[in-house]
Amino acid sequence: MGALAMPLQTNDRAVLHVVDDDASMRDALRDLFDSVGLDTQTYAAARDFLATSLTDKPGCIVIDIRLPDMNGLEFQAQLIQTGVLLPVVMITGHGDISMSVRAMKRGAVDFLTKPFHDQDMLDAVMAAIDRDRRRRTVNGDISQMQQRFGTLSPRERQVMLLVTAGKMNKQVAGDLGISEITVKIHRGAAMRKMNARTLAELVRMADLVTAKRA
Repeated sequence: MGALAMPLQTNDRAVLHVVDDDASMRDALRDLFDSVGLDTQTYAAARDFLATSLTDKPGCIVIDIRLPDMNGLEFQAQLIQTGVLLPVVMITGHGDISMSVRAMKRGAVDFLTKPFHDQDMLDAVMAAIDRDRRRRTVNGDISQMQQRFGTLSPRERQVMLLVTAGKMNKQVAGDLGISEITVKIHRGAAMRKMNARTLAELVRMADLVTAKRA
């Protein structure tokens, strides 16, 4: 018997969501994205997308500015309100500068006017996918830091936050009413549990944890 094939890491495979009421445009974009090995899901209206349970995969949403139930900018705003973090690429046959500016201010990666070149669309969605992957990496780092921070004792957390705020061991000891040696013990334990090799790394980790909790 031959070696078993390794399963595909499907969670890493990007999915492109196309929201456009023009069936020919949806089909054309699906064919374009399929040609470069990207998975595509299409929707004829904003409500169709909003009614779908999204899989947790990297990707982006290509949105036509003219949709039957709401315009693309309203849809983009609703995505933000509902916590959908996938990057957006806007397309339109009726675009103007003001719509472009509004879409970009809300975080759209690009704004393409029909008819657009295939390569321009591919460049836009690949940039969006790259942005989403980087966001997920950062969020994963923060989640990992939070988990490690949760393993610290209350005193270790106090010492870590005071030390990373720039206080010397003697100052931390005075603030907490403990000995300097005890501070060093808690500081060492915090560094081990957080997997920090240097104080600089511990400072970066504290910044990630406190930023997420703020």
